Amino acid sequence: MLFETGKNARNMNSNFTRRKFIRTASAAAFATATLPSALAQTEKKITLAFVGVAHIHTPGFISLLKTRADVKVKSVWDHDAARAEKAGKELGAEPVKDIKQVWSDPEIAAVVVCSETNRHHALVLAAAKAGKHLFVEKPLGITAKESFAMADTVEKAKLLFTTGYFMRADPKHLFLKDEIAKGSFGKITRARGSTCHSGSLAGWFDTEYRWMADPKIAGFGAFGDLGTHKLDILIWLLGDVESVTAELKSVTGRYDDCDETGEALIRFKHGVIGTLAAGWVDVEDPVQLLISGTEGHAVIVDNHLYYRSRKLPDSDSKEPYTKLPKAPRAPLHQFLDAVAGAKDQPLVTPREAAARVAVMEAMYQAARERKWVNL
Repeated sequence: MLFETGKNARNMNSNFTRRKFIRTASAAAFATATLPSALAQTEKKITLAFVGVAHIHTPGFISLLKTRADVKVKSVWDHDAARAEKAGKELGAEPVKDIKQVWSDPEIAAVVVCSETNRHHALVLAAAKAGKHLFVEKPLGITAKESFAMADTVEKAKLLFTTGYFMRADPKHLFLKDEIAKGSFGKITRARGSTCHSGSLAGWFDTEYRWMADPKIAGFGAFGDLGTHKLDILIWLLGDVESVTAELKSVTGRYDDCDETGEALIRFKHGVIGTLAAGWVDVEDPVQLLISGTEGHAVIVDNHLYYRSRKLPDSDSKEPYTKLPKAPRAPLHQFLDAVAGAKDQPLVTPREAAARVAVMEAMYQAARERKWVNL
């Protein structure tokens, strides 16, 4: 179950293995995996291809796809032929050596891009040109410039798109978004987000995922890899960012000079002051989100929401608040449902994905130059 609570969540953090991480975060809300899909009652299948299978989330996505009777993965491409062969065998799909086979195949309606980040730009542009709908693993690109170029191309082609921001499927975040919209916090003054694990301490990136600890290939180090998830939530809840500064550092030296932890200070355009923490060197991460305003206060601790608002009589910050909305399906499920024809799926737009890259790029610039950077 993705959203553990109380003592179980604390135990999960302290014993967090790479296998558990792949099975939970990478697959994004597997608790919804067995819900009926938009085409479950028909003979029709959605035909997909994997374009790159390098990402640590790939095994989770493969497991998710196996639950969909309405999905056929026809082809798998990766510049590493052995990697494509392995994933193809797991999916019962054909490993292809020439990527043009994917682009020219009229049966393939959509692609899942799990390549190294520095390959996203060329693959996304080619997929859009070929008219393939796109699920692209985060981050969208290496730089803001190439990410917005991808967003422009996908939008002009009128294709479906989303990325793996699975935290938007957390009922606690959905509840807070609605409470903010209703004004239950009054004037929001500050917010804190944190998303950390012990991946560097445990050597998760020592072997087949070593590229993820190379910022030249991955775009960012630990702070960008994990921080982009909670940055997405902060922007989703609080609006656009005005300026940022940050401090990043390596801790173990295990991955050369790749950053392993960091903290950023954020000025939002609406006046909120925010902080973002992320890293791979934390044995626990109990306090995941805090939002404070003149009328309300919320904190998520060990995956429990504690909430009090003067405008909500039944809220009491001494006990977990449990009157939460139903969890939506995981991002990959949402994407597949949209490809199948389901309307009003809460997909992340390509422009939203590009904007997160722009803010993260500014945070890294701010850390290098030790200054505030305007967006």
